[in-house]
Amino acid sequence: MSQDFDIREPESGNVGRAGAGLHEFVLHLQDLVLASSDVREFLTDTAAIFATQLSQSGNRLSCGITVVRQKRPVAVASSDALARNLDELQNSFGRGPCLTALRTESMVHVPDLDADVRWPKYNQAARQMGIGSILAVPMHLHAPAQAVINLYSPNTDGFPHHGIDATVGLAGIAAKALDLALNIAQLRDARDDLAAALKSRTVIDTAIGAIMAQNRCNRDAAFEILVKASSYRNIKLKEVAAGIISGIGGEREFPTTYDE
Repeated sequence: MSQDFDIREPESGNVGRAGAGLHEFVLHLQDLVLASSDVREFLTDTAAIFATQLSQSGNRLSCGITVVRQKRPVAVASSDALARNLDELQNSFGRGPCLTALRTESMVHVPDLDADVRWPKYNQAARQMGIGSILAVPMHLHAPAQAVINLYSPNTDGFPHHGIDATVGLAGIAAKALDLALNIAQLRDARDDLAAALKSRTVIDTAIGAIMAQNRCNRDAAFEILVKASSYRNIKLKEVAAGIISGIGGEREFPTTYDE
């Protein structure tokens, strides 16, 4: 990381604590991982930090972050409405510097949108929104996911060499925090899936017991009755079971013995 670039104290708002240097930046990211309720919240706070810390006098940046996870919706976060609109615009075109960085896992620098010929439609639209240059830096993750930091400058040549070096360095640090956030999210998802599965199993087992009592049959026969009802009515097995229990006892909530 270039010694010419300092991580500064946020100019306004509540984007983190005052930071005197790289150590504060690392601590701040750690705090975000622990405090954020989900990945999107972490990404939103991180995008705000990047925009604030990398902006310079006369060159106020906007930042967007995109994360693609396996079997999960794409997570998109931004520091402000401008970055959000620019990311959405690029997604509507299906091509652009940030999407290219995401797909190739390589940095993409557009120093002058007027002179760049790779994505003419997107570049023209972004220029009309007041953007002069773009920097897209991929975050190399250990988790099964891809991520990219999208920085937008109102100026042509808004990303000097030392600024690019600083962004790449900070992106590497942020990637470690994002890895941790994704791992925590995966554990939360697994916990939620397990809780849902246990709740579904409780409802089905209770309904099977009710069917056994009503029809004086064994468990296999009761389960077969439940399956046939689910197939005939074309609704999920759990919903059929919940309807049976509700019809007998009037209960609509079915607590389980699973403790988080």
